[in-house]
Amino acid sequence: MNDLLKITSLSVDLPGPGGPVRVIDEVSFDVPAGRTVGLIGETGSGKTMIAMSVIGLLPEGAAVGGAISFAGTDLLTCGPQRLRALRGHEISMISQDPMASLNPTQRIGRQVGEVLRRSGAPRAEVRDRVVEMLDRVGIPDAARRARDYPHEFSGGLRQRAMIAMAMIAHPSLVLADEPTTALDVTVQARVLGLLRKLQVEEGAAMLLVSHDLRVMSHVAQDLVVLYAGRVAERGSTASVLGRPAHPYTKALVRSVPAVRTKTAIADPLPGTSAVPARRPSGCAFHPRCPLATGRCRSEIPRPREVAPGRWSACHEAEKVLS
Repeated sequence: MNDLLKITSLSVDLPGPGGPVRVIDEVSFDVPAGRTVGLIGETGSGKTMIAMSVIGLLPEGAAVGGAISFAGTDLLTCGPQRLRALRGHEISMISQDPMASLNPTQRIGRQVGEVLRRSGAPRAEVRDRVVEMLDRVGIPDAARRARDYPHEFSGGLRQRAMIAMAMIAHPSLVLADEPTTALDVTVQARVLGLLRKLQVEEGAAMLLVSHDLRVMSHVAQDLVVLYAGRVAERGSTASVLGRPAHPYTKALVRSVPAVRTKTAIADPLPGTSAVPARRPSGCAFHPRCPLATGRCRSEIPRPREVAPGRWSACHEAEKVLS
């Protein structure tokens, strides 16, 4: 498949009190054109940091290694002017908190059309495109609501406005960072369905960041499982969730409650998630892993192909699969 986005051995170091902290450690995966790749993992696993690395919005003082190639352009070396030209037009982003991302002092329509104005489009064309896009994402009476401010929109409508902003310039790649976390379940389903529909219509690829396996199972075709800033496993969503090749993924799947269970959590994941600043030696998951051996405690497992199209960073991957 044609890989639109290719991330190779990505590492991100952030300054800390005791020196640099490696929050992303040798992460590699691809996002093919037109497909949705999900980044899944517990809080602090590095999902958002990877998305921010793609768009060049890392915290001050961050040191980045490896390569991020977008349609043949290395985003880590292309320079700020080229990166600014790509943002909004070729690569767009949908954040998890639209109220924190939208400017409360500007009308919705002005913010949705900003990327078009920056490209020099005539005012009348921008106005028409904004109304058309707001209507496409399901905002009623779009021409009038375009003149409203963010506080006059509900949470669901604000997220729809964010989707309109992200899709208005027909980007090739959409970075969706927990786009429905702040919404209730019914609104979440509608927004995800809308986002998927627009993605298919526009032919865009999507990198979807989420901690919700149920969301991923409905939206993403491919899955990258992260733990403490490292790839635990990756492959098609159906194969990763249906037959995990890493104990962490297996534990995540078992921790998702079925609709008919009487308890809130089907089978809770034991222990506490490792954080990059205090990452254990060897496999970072070994303190919580029932299959851990002496090798797991001393040697970092690197992703290897354990089945066609399946990669796992586990010394005991074959045992997990069987």
